Amino acid sequence: MRLMINGEAREVAGEPTVAGLLGQLGLDARKIAVERNLEIVRRAAFDTTQLADGDRLEIVHFIGGGSGADVAVAPVEDPFVVAGRTFASRLLVGTGKYKDFEETARAIEASGAEIVTVAVRRVNVTDPSAPMLMDYVDPKRYVYLPNTAGCFTADDAVRTLRLAREAGGWNLVKLEVLGDHKTLYPDVTETLKAAEALIRDGFDVMVYTSDDPIVAKKLEDLGCCAIMPLAAPIGSGLGIQNPVNIRIIVEQASVPVLVDAGVGTPSEAAVAMELGCDGVLMNTAIAGAKDPVMMARAMKAAVEAGRLGYLAGRMPRKFYADPSSPLAGLI
Repeated sequence: MRLMINGEAREVAGEPTVAGLLGQLGLDARKIAVERNLEIVRRAAFDTTQLADGDRLEIVHFIGGGSGADVAVAPVEDPFVVAGRTFASRLLVGTGKYKDFEETARAIEASGAEIVTVAVRRVNVTDPSAPMLMDYVDPKRYVYLPNTAGCFTADDAVRTLRLAREAGGWNLVKLEVLGDHKTLYPDVTETLKAAEALIRDGFDVMVYTSDDPIVAKKLEDLGCCAIMPLAAPIGSGLGIQNPVNIRIIVEQASVPVLVDAGVGTPSEAAVAMELGCDGVLMNTAIAGAKDPVMMARAMKAAVEAGRLGYLAGRMPRKFYADPSSPLAGLI
């Protein structure tokens, strides 16, 4: 039998079921999702779904680049709540761009993050023994946040997240629909379209968007559970380019607002939190550092310090000096 598997023609023995094919390929059915002729095959139906000559299959898993098992967190005085779930850490981290999975795991642990973003990609069916992210970053310890990195249309984003939900049961997702390859700015029209479809399909959608307060409000009104405006282009490390708009988005929102993309240093992460953001999501700022594990610790401290600074309330700005020491009793 001839099948198209992940875009490549392959000959397989007999007329197998999906489960039989996965066995021939040496793949662990617990770690993947399967799409047959653009229809998701439920894991419970792997044993009974018969394949036919010419079928087109997509077999995907998660790579470093996302609601499943609950993460146990200690009670906190200032909890971060998203989609009805409470977290202690306000730092969310990506899992891509590290030199290997071991470094990924060490950096995530050092960051203190409880939510990690993961990308959905095709399984390497020619080497089923290749390591998977799940082997190093335990989805029972961390909340996987599947994202739609690399999607440029609403249809592709929705299809990707439906596969992600089938692979791991995750309902909390991060939506991003990109406009072009050079800037990786969000395509607002397609983002709104995808968000509406996903929310209708029962997903809890955290959404990457531009720093436009009007667009942010429209996404919240659609039902997105968190708004994630960019600070600067993805992976640029330029820091927060438009703090005024970020602050407006924060002030008008009734759902969490997280700065997503563009943060490069701990001081920039602290600024995002001092603006009143509920959290920060980053990847390159940690993975691209000379010492990612040390930078992860620095980012953890910066996010915590920035949040405390926001809650404490900064001193008022003044145009002239105001002595710290009392003048009474001056010699």
